[in-house]
Amino acid sequence: MADWPYNTGAWRKLRAAKLVAAPLCEHCKARGVLVQANTVDHNTPIAKGGAPFPALEGLTSLCERCHNEKTATHDRGTAKPFARRFKGFDASGNPIDLADEWHRMREK
Repeated sequence: MADWPYNTGAWRKLRAAKLVAAPLCEHCKARGVLVQANTVDHNTPIAKGGAPFPALEGLTSLCERCHNEKTATHDRGTAKPFARRFKGFDASGNPIDLADEWHRMREK
């Protein structure tokens, strides 16, 4: 953990609370796979205006693979604008990425 807020006691406490509340990777779980979460991700990145210490609902418990996948396809400055943040589908065949166009079309 390199930069603020990740090097603070407040973040360590918030991270621990999220992992207790949601100990499994939320995206693997949506795919029907149970994997222990070891990373806590901001739903809205701080660099894009997200709160550094949001409520637990503003955070997602992820495994390392899912976190790296999301960071590479969505959070970096070179992100692909149409790439899914999270790859895969739930048991019903729906994309697990709630930002996917499929979900927006379904709401209409």
